[in-house]
Amino acid sequence: MTMLTQSLLYTDADGRARWRDEALPLAEAAPGVRLSALSASGGVQWRSSPVGFKSDFHCTTTPQWLVVIQGRMEIGLQDGSTRIFGPGEYFYSNDTLPAGATFDPALHGHRSRQVGDEPLVTLFVRS
Repeated sequence: MTMLTQSLLYTDADGRARWRDEALPLAEAAPGVRLSALSASGGVQWRSSPVGFKSDFHCTTTPQWLVVIQGRMEIGLQDGSTRIFGPGEYFYSNDTLPAGATFDPALHGHRSRQVGDEPLVTLFVRS
């Protein structure tokens, strides 16, 4: 069985955003290709971010897949780690605010920024 590796951004038990990589089985077969199981979605949204775009720390409000179409995007976590995603790369953003918590920008969420000299174009697919 063929697998893809997908990056998942999630909220850990301590309330902090963390990364986890998981295997995505491509078990559905068609001539010449392997497919994942079909996933439901709650709509799509496109975003264009200019050169220099950056956000403060925030939580994902609705779990969603984020696919970089153009440019490069850096995601930074509270622990100082970063990951950069380029065209064709994607991750699942599910670092939502823990139930009953009040957002604390020194504890919760992630920040994002456009990297390089090309505007950032992303596709959000809500789950």
